[in-house]
This record gives sequence, C-alpha cells and structure tokens, in this order.
Amino acid sequence: MSVRHAVLGLLAQRPRHGYDLRAAFQAMVGGEENWDVKPAQIYTTLARLEKSGLVKEDSVEQDAGPEKRIYALTRAGQNTLTEWFNSGTEPDHQRDEFFIKLMIGLVSGVADPYQLIHTQRGHLYQELHKLTTQRGLSDPKKELANILMLDKVVMHLEADLRWLDIVEARLDEIQRQPLPEPESKPRGRPRKN
Repeated sequence: MSVRHAVLGLLAQRPRHGYDLRAAFQAMVGGEENWDVKPAQIYTTLARLEKSGLVKEDSVEQDAGPEKRIYALTRAGQNTLTEWFNSGTEPDHQRDEFFIKLMIGLVSGVADPYQLIHTQRGHLYQELHKLTTQRGLSDPKKELANILMLDKVVMHLEADLRWLDIVEARLDEIQRQPLPEPESKPRGRPRKN
C-alpha cells in the first residue's frame, strides 16, 4: 500500500492536519512496530498531493502551539482514490532481499548458502514468535482489523519458512547448475557491410 493512497483515504474520512494523519495511519496499522511512517514522509506526501491537485489546504488551525494546516480531499483526489479502490494490488514477492542475498552468496562464493538459510530461518521464527505473541495480546472485540493484518503477516512468514525448506532441499542441485549471467553484447560500433 502506498502512503499516498492511505493519506487520500484518511482525508476522505475527514479533513486533517499532518500530525493527525500520521496518528490515524499508525492506529490503522496497529502501531509503528507494524509500519512506521515518519512525519516527514506524511508532510512530503501532502506537499506532492497538493501540487498534483489531489488535496487542498482547507484551513489553518492554531491553538497555543504552531499553526496546523488542515488538508481536505479534492474531487481529483476522490477520483484517484476511487481508481485505487477499483484496481487490484500487485504483490511484491519477486523483490525479495533474502533471495538476492542467497544468490549473491552463491555467485560470489563468499557466504555459505546453508548458513544463510539457517540464519534466515532463525530470523523468521523470531518474527513469527513476536507476531503470534502480539496477536495473542490483541482484543478481538476491539482490534479485529489488526488481528486480521497480523494473521496475513503470520501466513506469509509460514510460507517463507516452507520456501526455505524447499530451497535447502534443492541447494545441491542449484549449485550444480550454471548461475544466471547477463547476455554478452558486442561492444563498439556495428560493422558496415
């Protein structure tokens, strides 16, 4: 999910200032331990959305502290949000940092691939324990949305653990195969006929 669309969605609920947007986002995702969005990211996103005509400054609020710019969704922002809701979301499973680490370990010969798998498996089990503990402490009468999100993350971790088992079982076969290399392309100017 992009923070951009989350900001648009939270502004569709009601006009808000940057700090309120960040707090609402953190509450929605179950706290910064699940997804820590920095205040600077919220304000940068608001500036870009305003420049694109998707949000507008609605008013300025001032209590005892500094001024707070209140933002509201524009018609174009509502249309963009509607388009987002009406489209599918691409998973990003092919940009996996561990896969790259394993492949670089194999290509370079610098790291023991079995040790990489062992280390990653331990890390995933720690994450799984942390999340299942967090889920167990959640109140299903007040935090069902957060529980559903944690369930999804737990299922992804379990799938990653199964995948590591498959990779480990096939690692010898992988090491016997030629590793991916870029196509060699001729250098220089093309020959004239």
